[in-house]
Amino acid sequence: MPRATVWGGPALSGYLRIVSQDPRRAATAVQQLDDLLLVGLQSSEIAGDVELFPKIEPPAGRSVEDCLRIIRAHLVRQLENPVPAAQSLPTGSWEARARFPELHQFLGSYFHQDFFDEYASRDDRNQLATDISRLLTLAGTDGELKQAVSLLGMEVSPPAGADIRRWLRDVHGTVSRYPEA
Repeated sequence: MPRATVWGGPALSGYLRIVSQDPRRAATAVQQLDDLLLVGLQSSEIAGDVELFPKIEPPAGRSVEDCLRIIRAHLVRQLENPVPAAQSLPTGSWEARARFPELHQFLGSYFHQDFFDEYASRDDRNQLATDISRLLTLAGTDGELKQAVSLLGMEVSPPAGADIRRWLRDVHGTVSRYPEA
């Protein structure tokens, strides 16, 4: 099925990396695709929901339903024969947010004087520390790290004189050492 890869492109590849870490997402998506294909995209029963979908532009001679069946086949294959996610950086902002949820929140909006009030939960702080560790491991170069934090919505800059890698290591240390609230 060589055209499936072309049809899926980077978005499907990113989603497959996500579901390789969380098979429940794949199972849920397969069920939703089955339900959708059963009633049909033109059904008045789901018309309001379909309007919210991203626009799918299928290759010439194919339908949106064909594309959804291809996506479904990839998900089923992942469920039946799990393939671990490649240890690679996310390629889009959606994938970055899904793979590094707390780091996305941190970089996008939560680093301020009340930071530890926002991160009162030890689980949240542990997830942030884990996200930072994983990202620093995956980003081999400063350029890759800069691109990754951009995808994550970085709205803050490291202090003057500190590069992003060093700053994230410092944040990791601070978050890891902070006592229970």
